Amino acid sequence: MRRLPDMDAAQFQQWQKLLEHRTGITLSEERRSFLETNLSIRMREIGFSSYQDYYEHIVSGPEAIREWSVLVDRLTVQETRFFRDPDAFRLVADYVLTRPREQFRKGPLEAWSVGCSTGEEPYTLAITLNECMSQLGLQPLFGVTGSDISQPALIKAQKGRFSARSLQGMNEDLRARYFRPAERNTVDIVDSLRERVCFARLNVLNLDRVPMQGVNIIFCQNLLIYFRRWRRREIVRKLAGYLAPGGLLVLGQGELTDWQHPSLQRVPSEHVLAWTKRQSNDE
Repeated sequence: MRRLPDMDAAQFQQWQKLLEHRTGITLSEERRSFLETNLSIRMREIGFSSYQDYYEHIVSGPEAIREWSVLVDRLTVQETRFFRDPDAFRLVADYVLTRPREQFRKGPLEAWSVGCSTGEEPYTLAITLNECMSQLGLQPLFGVTGSDISQPALIKAQKGRFSARSLQGMNEDLRARYFRPAERNTVDIVDSLRERVCFARLNVLNLDRVPMQGVNIIFCQNLLIYFRRWRRREIVRKLAGYLAPGGLLVLGQGELTDWQHPSLQRVPSEHVLAWTKRQSNDE
């Protein structure tokens, strides 16, 4: 098939604006080739040879909503793995293990993975919480919610089946406890853990619509890098509003600098960017 012509500056800006308007994600000039490659692959699949024609199809065509969902999945889903940031999950474990016992009697521990992609992060949170509960001699009373803008990614996450490659570097005992061999070099999350994780589609531009409150742990890594600085602050400010008093917010290193919130206290750590929400009587 004949190669598509290169995308010109005006076309790139048009797609930049559309993506930022609908998702908040910004694409720098350095990522033009990334956009061009993903657009051209999809255009060939459905028979388009013009960036402008495809743009109009995405914006106002009869299949616009469905096609936009497919394209967003191509542009946003990144490869990930279990325990991608070991320091961050160690911090989560320390946070849970040092909570006063009476806090566990108030109800199940709730965790939220924002921008969860295909599910490795929320399942890692579930493994971490289950291990902590076991260490404390407590019943595993917790739930994890994973949210993402990509419906295909969420469908994959719900199935709980992963390539064996995504487990690279994981402790062998954890692999044996929480995974079972499946077909073609894949593994399945054990049902007892999968049942504690649920998934929901969410565009982070619509955080005001989230029906959650009093979340104990919010984990949001490798998502904010796609947004402008002012929008990063806005997203994190809204996430902070969903934290329970004493709750933990974990971001990716370097994703937010020179930022403060009156209700949050920075966690002293050289390797993890995190805050805890002040208890009500401290505010």
